[in-house]
Amino acid sequence: MSNKQKRVMVTGGAGFLGSHLCERLVKESQHVLCLDNFITGSKANIKHLLNETNFELLQHDLVNPIILPVDQIYNLACPASPVQYQSNPIKTIKTNLLGAINMLELAKKANATILQASTSEIYGDPTMHPQKEDYWGNTNPIGPRACYDEGKRCAETLFFDYYRQAKTRIKVVRIFNTYGPKMDLNDGRVISNFVVQALTNQDITIYGKGNHTRSFCYVDDLTEGLIRMMNSPDNFIGPVNLGNPDEISILEVAKLILRLTQSKSNLIFRDLPQDDPGRRQPDIGLAKERLDWQPTLNLKKGLIQTIEYFKTLL
Repeated sequence: MSNKQKRVMVTGGAGFLGSHLCERLVKESQHVLCLDNFITGSKANIKHLLNETNFELLQHDLVNPIILPVDQIYNLACPASPVQYQSNPIKTIKTNLLGAINMLELAKKANATILQASTSEIYGDPTMHPQKEDYWGNTNPIGPRACYDEGKRCAETLFFDYYRQAKTRIKVVRIFNTYGPKMDLNDGRVISNFVVQALTNQDITIYGKGNHTRSFCYVDDLTEGLIRMMNSPDNFIGPVNLGNPDEISILEVAKLILRLTQSKSNLIFRDLPQDDPGRRQPDIGLAKERLDWQPTLNLKKGLIQTIEYFKTLL
């Protein structure tokens, strides 16, 4: 990465992942433009950055175009948990599609490099395990999760079409389950749900029998992967998986959180939501080869830090 200060836009910059990325870029002395409409983002996540001379906060909705001089764009704007994106599926689709178009147009006009935060959900309920980037996925295009899954898939299509037709400099990463401080108390993700329920001694809700799996990556590791991808050679555009390849069942996660919190919560079981993936594990061979990247923090250590954060909120 050049020592020259860059103007870096982070859309969804007040969200969980975006705020960590903004903080890291500010520390690296980049000039950060944080865009957020605050539908799911929180000013509390970035309030400590507001007095920094190299940080700007702009309240803006990506369904509307915006033109600013920028060198790099991290397009992270979109609700990322099922509870959030299913609460307003049409808005989710608009953010994915119109947001992608507007940011790609900005990148084209500003001659900027743009990184799309895609998702492991584009693989749907996978028939390949672990999931590699050349797997096309198994998704339901009309189900309740489609606003997010298909929205992200179409956004990837837009990115590659702009790359082929307009020669836009693009990067596409597929993010697997990420966790850590600054997660919202009520965002409906597995880790935040379990930790909050455990700390308040509520029943821990497990959907299905608990034998479906996920692979959880600590947010600092994920942020490092994003930055390495953005600053990789122009001819490496992805898509590339970013996530932790250590697969674990949901039931094991719940039991681990119970031990770490010394909670008295009981485990209760509910029916699985429609189209919930049975297994999720990234193949990160490409990220290791091209970005020299892999997660460094194991789940237990990451959970300890996450639990301490939620204790301060509660």
